[in-house]
Amino acid sequence: AENMYFFSDLALTLNEPEERVAPTDSRLRPDQLLGWGAEGRTPPRFGRLGGAREKQPLPPASPRPGKDYEGYIPLWFERKVDAVTGELICAYKGGYWEAKDKQDWSACPDIF
Repeated sequence: AENMYFFSDLALTLNEPEERVAPTDSRLRPDQLLGWGAEGRTPPRFGRLGGAREKQPLPPASPRPGKDYEGYIPLWFERKVDAVTGELICAYKGGYWEAKDKQDWSACPDIF
């Protein structure tokens, strides 16, 4: 309890490992896996000697805040204008929970 630092139970469990998640889940990032310190576990794309396989570089950060990256199309969200505030938002367009139920991640890019 002394290590909770006034975080809620929800906040403390947000980064807990979970099975059957998309391969693009940030909890599967190699640096996140190394932080777990699980004995005998080899994070994806890392060998026992720590050599990472090269991946395609991510596009540079957008110089225009609120604008999309060129060539990137989100799988489960779309940009919309909020009807109340007029702000540009990311709205869930569906498909994630169906893919998770079927364990069909074929639409996910290989980013890690």
